[in-house]
Amino acid sequence: MAKLKTPRKVMIVSESDTFYQMIKSIMPPEDFSPVFHAVSGSDARRKLLELPVDILIIDSPLSDEHGVMFAQNFAETQMGIMLLVQSDLFDQTASQVEEDGILTLPKPLSPEMFYTACRMLRAMTFRVQKMETEKKSLQDKMQDIRIVNKAKWLLIENEKMTEADAHKKIEKLSMDRRRSRREIAEEIIEEYE
Repeated sequence: MAKLKTPRKVMIVSESDTFYQMIKSIMPPEDFSPVFHAVSGSDARRKLLELPVDILIIDSPLSDEHGVMFAQNFAETQMGIMLLVQSDLFDQTASQVEEDGILTLPKPLSPEMFYTACRMLRAMTFRVQKMETEKKSLQDKMQDIRIVNKAKWLLIENEKMTEADAHKKIEKLSMDRRRSRREIAEEIIEEYE
């Protein structure tokens, strides 16, 4: 069974509307949609508060700030970031931002190179989202374990149970009441604290 494609939301930050239209035309809407436009760094920051995107493409330099610093400000987000710089600045800029996970491309660039880079960013954003989901799930499971363990120790202290008996009691209450072990543990904690 084929998976449904999920288009990636894109913001292109460029003071040039011509550049924006050209880049947007290279990106197939079934893979990249919607494609937003910001004309400056401050315009992009304002729009990003309301329009979360998956991919941020920066046509450096920006009219109100340097593109490198703007890109680095968003490096800790889940967005895939592409920074386009003049070819004479490419090596220096790429070295400066690659540890931040920012993809740098030299201008001018061919449509094929740009499209390939967009596909790479698209794939990376899916991978990052999957890892974030897994991380959240693990954090939730760890929190569940902490809460259940705390309830067990409260039963051990207050009911003079062994750890095995405390564990069995939480399991039995969970099955009898058709509720999660965490919910039962939270009730026990509330009772004894």
